[in-house]
Amino acid sequence: MRAEGIHNAIWLKAYAGTTGVMLAMNVTTARRTGLLGFAIEREGPAGEHRWLQGLLRFPGQGGARLSPIASAKAPIQKFRWTDYSVYPDSAYRYRVHGVYGSPQALKRVRGGEVSLKTEPLDGLHQVIFNRAAAASQAYARRFGNANPDAPGNEEARRWLSRGLREKLLAFIERAQGPDWAIDVAIYEIELPEVVDSLESVWRRGVGVRVVYHAKAGDPQTAENERYLARLPAPLKKARVTSSIFHQKFVVLSRVAADGRRQPTAVLTGSTNFTSNAVYRQANVVHIVEDPALAEDYLGLFEHLFSGEAPRATKRYIDQTNPIGSGAREVAFSPRSGLSDIAAVTAAMRQAKSDVTFCTAFDLHPEVIAALVPKVPDEVIRYGLQNSRSQITGVHRFGTFVASAYLKEGLEGFLQESTAGQKGRILIHLKTIVCDFTGPLPVIITGSNNFSNASSAKNDENMLVLKGQTSAADTYVCEMMRLYDHYRFRFNQQSPAGRGPTKRLQLSPDDSWTGRYFETGNLLALERARFCPMK
Repeated sequence: MRAEGIHNAIWLKAYAGTTGVMLAMNVTTARRTGLLGFAIEREGPAGEHRWLQGLLRFPGQGGARLSPIASAKAPIQKFRWTDYSVYPDSAYRYRVHGVYGSPQALKRVRGGEVSLKTEPLDGLHQVIFNRAAAASQAYARRFGNANPDAPGNEEARRWLSRGLREKLLAFIERAQGPDWAIDVAIYEIELPEVVDSLESVWRRGVGVRVVYHAKAGDPQTAENERYLARLPAPLKKARVTSSIFHQKFVVLSRVAADGRRQPTAVLTGSTNFTSNAVYRQANVVHIVEDPALAEDYLGLFEHLFSGEAPRATKRYIDQTNPIGSGAREVAFSPRSGLSDIAAVTAAMRQAKSDVTFCTAFDLHPEVIAALVPKVPDEVIRYGLQNSRSQITGVHRFGTFVASAYLKEGLEGFLQESTAGQKGRILIHLKTIVCDFTGPLPVIITGSNNFSNASSAKNDENMLVLKGQTSAADTYVCEMMRLYDHYRFRFNQQSPAGRGPTKRLQLSPDDSWTGRYFETGNLLALERARFCPMK
C-alpha cells in the first residue's frame, strides 16, 4: 500500500510492505535552508506512539555511541528511511517534521502525514523475507552471538526466521485430508520441521509427492535421502542430473472425485528447506493464490515425477513454456536459447526509473551488462551480488565491495555445510524489481540465479509479475534493508568509503543536504523519484 501527504512544503510518501514501511521525504529549496534532518513520529495499533530512531548523534550530544536515539532528539539526515518494527496487516500513521534551529535548540516544523496498512500474509500474493545476515548486529545485541542451531535456542531461530519458517509449514498444513495434495520439488530438504509436516499430512491421508535433487556420489543427495527416509518410497522421486535440481516450489491442490489434482496455490522463492536457508541466508518465500499459475507448476511437477531424463525435460519446457508478455508467468528451465535470460535483460534495459536487485553466484554477462550499463542514463540502480567472503554492491553505475563477515556478531560463524553451495553465502535471493517507483513495476523472483547454467542446465523456476505494486513494495523494502546495511558497512570500513569520522555523527548544519540537490547525483534522483513533489 502507498500513501502520500504534504504540509508546510514538506512531503512524505510511504511504501508499505509486509514487515517494513519505506518513508521518502522531499522539501522545496526554501525549506532546505537550515534543515538539520527529519523527525518522524508513528502511531500504531491501539494508539501506540513512538518516534522513529536512528543511531547517529550531533557532535557532543550525550548517549552511548551508535545506540538508538529518537529522531526528535537526533534527526534523520536522509531523505529515505524505513521502519522495520511493524507487523503485517496492521494500521499505522506517520508524520514527518522538518528539524531546524541548532543542535542545542531544535525546532520542529510539521510536515506531511500518511495513514496506511502493511501488507497482509494472505491474499493473492504473500511475500515474506527472513531477517538473515543483515540482522547480525541486532542479533548480537539480542542473543549474545548464541549459535541459533544449538538446542534451546528456539527464540533465536524464530527471530531470524521472522515468520518464514512458519509460513512454509502453514502452507503444507493447509492440506487437511484425502481430498488434498501437496507436491514438493526441492534442491535441499534438511529442515526437520518440514519433513515432520509432510509426514503428518501424509498420515492424515493427504496425497504427498516429493521430487528431490540427486546425483551419484553427491553428499547433498545423501542428506536429502536421509531426511526423507520416513516417507514411503512411492512418494519420492530422485531427480538424477549431472547439473543441479535447483527447484524450490510446493503446489497445493484439491483432489477431485476421479483423483485428478486441481491446483489452488503455489509456494516458490529462493528458500531451500534447510536451517541455513531459513535462519542465516537472506531468502524469501512467495505464495501465489492463483490456480492457473499453480497449474503451470503442477504440469512441470507431473513431468518431473514421471522420471523422464533432463534432456526430455528441456524438450518439454521448450514446447510448453514459452516466455510471453503476460501480467504474470513462470519460466522454467533447463531450456534452449537462453530465452529466460533474454527476458530478464530486456526488463532491466527497458526500466525507465529504477532497478533494484539482490542476487547470488555468477551472473550471465548479458545480465551484468544490463545491471551496470556503460552508457549513462537517469535510471537509479541499487543492488547486491553475493560472493564467498564479500558482498559486491551496485550503486547506479559504480560498484563497491563490503565485508560479508565480521569478527564479532552472528556473521562470524556462518558456514555453508552442504554440497553445491561452496563457501559462505549471505545473499541467497534471486530477485530483481524494475520501475518500483512507477505504477507498473516488474518483479522477477524464484530459484533462477540468472546464469548460463541456470538457464541451460539446471532445473529452475523464475516467476515474473507485472503491475503488482503491493508485492513490489514488500520486495523493495526488504532488498533495500540489505543494500543499506552493506552500503553502510562499505562506507565505514573501506578506505574508498566515506570513513568513520564523518559518517558516525550528524552534521550540525544543512550541509548534509548538498548531495540530495546536486544535479545528476544518485541521491538527488532518489529524492525526486521516491517522493516526487506534486
